[in-house]
Amino acid sequence: MRRTGQLLSLVLALGLAVLASAPAGAQTVVGVTATEIKIGHTNPYSGPASAYGTIGKAIAAYFKKVNDEGGVNGRKINFISYDDSYSPPKTVEMVRKLVEQDQVALLFQTLGTPPNSAIHKYVNQQKVPHLFVATGATKWNDPKNYPWTMGYQPNYQTEGRVYASHILKNHPNGKIGILYQNDDYGKDYLKGFEDELGEHAKTMIVMKQSYEVTDPTIDSQIVNLKNSGANVFFNITIPKFAVQAIKKAHDIGWKPTHYLNNVSSSLGTVLKPAGLDASRGLITALYMKEVTDP
Repeated sequence: MRRTGQLLSLVLALGLAVLASAPAGAQTVVGVTATEIKIGHTNPYSGPASAYGTIGKAIAAYFKKVNDEGGVNGRKINFISYDDSYSPPKTVEMVRKLVEQDQVALLFQTLGTPPNSAIHKYVNQQKVPHLFVATGATKWNDPKNYPWTMGYQPNYQTEGRVYASHILKNHPNGKIGILYQNDDYGKDYLKGFEDELGEHAKTMIVMKQSYEVTDPTIDSQIVNLKNSGANVFFNITIPKFAVQAIKKAHDIGWKPTHYLNNVSSSLGTVLKPAGLDASRGLITALYMKEVTDP
């Protein structure tokens, strides 16, 4: 919630800058009137990434707070959020509706690398602000070709390099097994990780296993990784599959040094459902303050 609040404060600041010169009663920006600002959003409230539905609900709650306190320069925020089920074709459908029918002023925190990849070109062609994209894929940092898109997270390749560097320092003789989502999200992490390992990647990585977001389970991949002899595990998964991976590894007695990417590091949506005993010893990275840490 703290992260969402900080991001929304930044968005409101940007909005104030735009609205400062807008004369009362005149609509000079699509989606902005004298009384309202329309903000569009897509989020997986259902489907394989539904654990992220909490993010959309938190954003809506924050905007309600802003409206209850008077809005932005007297304008109330009309936050329009649609469920895209983490399905790129559905994201395209929902975003076209937001832009062409709802006529929002901007898109905020549309979630997921595959969904955002599907709308990246369209929103830039339409010149719709595509702000604080909720994914750390490297591709969002391309202002020359996509000037209307702005990310905010540390990118996945950088995070992958951090884990690889830690492994090289602490487990130089480790045998690495990798599980990754077979799309731009998973491959971005994988590239950064392998780039940092350099020549060591050829000898240290003993197995790579991928999964599709439509797969019901990743149990067989975890069994294969254990059987490979890997004693270091790089887990590149979204929450649903992170829970499964942690549980399955625990159930079959596989106890590697376990690196979990930050998008699945949530205590509430991953570690508790997987079991805190099973999650013990996981290594991850966070880019926001843990609010319960004094």
